Amino acid sequence: MIVYVITGMSGAGKSMVAKQFEDMGFFCVDNLPPSLIPKFVEICQQSNGKMENIALVTDIRGGELLNELMPSLDAVKNMGISYEILFLEASDGALVKRFKESRRTHPLAPLGRITAGISEERGKLESIKSHATHIIDTSNFKTSRLREEISKLVGDAASFPGIVVNVLTFGFKYGLPVDSDLVFDVRFTPNPFYVPELKRLTGRSSLVSDYVFGFEETRAFMQKLGDMIEFLIPHYKREGKSQLEIGIGCTGGKHRSVAIGIELKAKLDALGHRVTIEHRDIDRDAERESNGDAARESNGDKEVV
Repeated sequence: MIVYVITGMSGAGKSMVAKQFEDMGFFCVDNLPPSLIPKFVEICQQSNGKMENIALVTDIRGGELLNELMPSLDAVKNMGISYEILFLEASDGALVKRFKESRRTHPLAPLGRITAGISEERGKLESIKSHATHIIDTSNFKTSRLREEISKLVGDAASFPGIVVNVLTFGFKYGLPVDSDLVFDVRFTPNPFYVPELKRLTGRSSLVSDYVFGFEETRAFMQKLGDMIEFLIPHYKREGKSQLEIGIGCTGGKHRSVAIGIELKAKLDALGHRVTIEHRDIDRDAERESNGDAARESNGDKEVV
C-alpha cells in the first residue's frame, strides 16, 4: 500500500490531480481531516486489497487542523506504510487569474483581496512544502499536461489501467449519440435488410455478419478502422482521456453497425484494450412492429364493435 497526500496552494490544480488518481485506480478522499488519516489507512489495510492505493487531498480548508498533518503522517509511517506528499504550486499571477475566471473567493480572503489570501496561504503551507516529496508548479500547465505529469510520477505506463473504449452501435433514424467522441457512418455497406432471410435477424447473427463482411468494401473499411483506432488510443491517453466513446451507425442500428461494432470490439480486445459494447437501437424495429400489430388489432376490435 502507498498513500499519496495531495496538498498545496488553492487554485493550483488539486481537484484535477485527484481525478487523475481516481482514473488510475486510486481510492481518493477530498478534504479529509489530517487527524483521521491514520485511522483511514487502517481501514484501507483491512479492505482485502479493495483499497490498496489511496490518495488524500488535504489543504488550507482544514484551518488549524492542517497542523496535525505531519504528526499524522508520522503515525502512518510507524504503521509500516509509505507515503508521498505531492505539493502543487503556482505563481501569484496564475492563481489570481484562475480565481477570477472561476469567480471563486480565496478560502483565506472571502471578503478581501485575493492576493492577500494567497500570501497568507503561502506562509501557512511553507512547513508542509519543505516536507514535500514532489513539488509541481502548474503555472503554465494545461489540464492534459498536468494529467501526464501525474501519470509519469505515480508509475510507469504498464501499471496504468489505460483508456476504456466504449463502442456504441446505433441507427441514424433514431438520432446521433450525443456523447460520442468519434462517429462512423457504415451506411455505405450493403444492407442485409433487403435480404428476406436476414431482415428479421440482427448483426449478432453469424448469417448477417457473414453477409456484411462478404463484401470487399466492408473488409477494407474494417481494417482501416481498426488501424486508426489503434493509432488514436495512445494519443488520447497522452492527453489524459480515460474513456473513448465510438459510435458506429447504420440506418436502423440493427444489422450493419452491430456486426461491425462486434468485430471492432474483438479486434481491440485482441490487442489488450479494455472495451465495452452497447447496441442502442438493436430492438427498436421489433418494438415498432409489435406496437404496430397491437394498434392494428385494437383498430380491428373497434371495427367489429
